[in-house]
Amino acid sequence: MAPILGLMLDKAYTILQQEQSEGGRNAPQVGTSSGKLFSASKSRFHQALWQADLLVPVPVSSARLAERGFNQAEQLADVLSLRRGIPQLPLLIRTRHTGKQSFKSRSERLADMKQVFTGNTEQKLLQRLGEHLESRASRLQNRPLQIIIIDDIYTTGSTMRACAEALHRLIGDLGYAAEIYSLTWARS
Repeated sequence: MAPILGLMLDKAYTILQQEQSEGGRNAPQVGTSSGKLFSASKSRFHQALWQADLLVPVPVSSARLAERGFNQAEQLADVLSLRRGIPQLPLLIRTRHTGKQSFKSRSERLADMKQVFTGNTEQKLLQRLGEHLESRASRLQNRPLQIIIIDDIYTTGSTMRACAEALHRLIGDLGYAAEIYSLTWARS
């Protein structure tokens, strides 16, 4: 199902591109102590079609990976990466297994997601990220790195917020600023 669902996600990416291209960067923002999470701009002056710099799939725990045999967010990100030419990097690690979020209340989900993700500091990965940033240095000049977190379903936003906080820390530790966006196949 990944190719079909990935095409649907690609359509959502097109909508995000149009919104960001039409909207500029003067948006009201939802933030955390570590920075900007999402943008909802309305300015009408933006020159080029907005393009993300990186895709980061939400990681699953090793227990969930063994149960399913795949990471659904990674498979969706694969399709989008191939269609759009946007690199996908596993910049996040899940630090612990959590029970299925669909069986939990909103408050349980919010509590369960605290500090469940951290930045992936594997040397080879950071080297790939550095090479990617160097290759796009002229494009990144005077603006933050634009990263899209990919997941299958958005319910309360607790997973996205936890991922965004971990990404802000990782990217900040590397000396860059980041705008973090989310793209999911469905919202429940």
